[in-house]
Amino acid sequence: MLHIELDSPATGNAVTSAMLDELLAVLAVPDPAVRVIVLSGAGRDFCLGGDRDELFAGLEQDPTGGGIRSYGEKARRVCDALTNSSAVTVARVQGRATGAGFALALACDLRAGADNAVFRLPELALGLPVAWGGLLPRLLHEVGAARVREIILTGRPVGAAEARELAILQRVVPEQELDEAVAEWARPITRRPEAALRVTKTLLASHASATRMADASMLDAELMASVLAAAHYTHTAAGRGPAS
Repeated sequence: MLHIELDSPATGNAVTSAMLDELLAVLAVPDPAVRVIVLSGAGRDFCLGGDRDELFAGLEQDPTGGGIRSYGEKARRVCDALTNSSAVTVARVQGRATGAGFALALACDLRAGADNAVFRLPELALGLPVAWGGLLPRLLHEVGAARVREIILTGRPVGAAEARELAILQRVVPEQELDEAVAEWARPITRRPEAALRVTKTLLASHASATRMADASMLDAELMASVLAAAHYTHTAAGRGPAS
């Protein structure tokens, strides 16, 4: 079993470009001996989303959004690597899972949450599209369009009990029991034959992709970059005042 921890508790494990590089370095070269990968977050919260300071700093350097496109492409590759890994990926969620944190958890095969887990997509309120790591098609597939529409448009929090009802989480336990809940899943999986497990994961991923109809997640990075670049341009143009 391989345990990957988002380890920046002072920032709520905000996802930076460097963090995505580190995740890709681990996930892009799978070890066939690893049957289970557990993704967790250090501190009180699983992950509070993308590092907005880094994103806006990137816009100052490149107003066309080139840095955001690069960041968004990395995010998609990380989430795809979690979903398509030959190992079973498990999200261990405590506290808040917001935006990118929600996406990282949902990309995993199995998701166990503490009873204090809270999921939220505040993108609209922040002037952002819901376009991070292929989150939207995964969420529509797992939860259903009507419920997803309401969660995104209102930006309201989804607590652990509701997340369990919606299959965002498959198991909810008190936080002190979270490690044991993950271990209970991992123990039988680690005994499965490697070839059978790998083929089963491939079949599950293939059938899930087939039912997503038009998966436009390849455009996530472009959508985020375009929206933020346009907003940045509008803001800076307003600051300059009318042309003379």
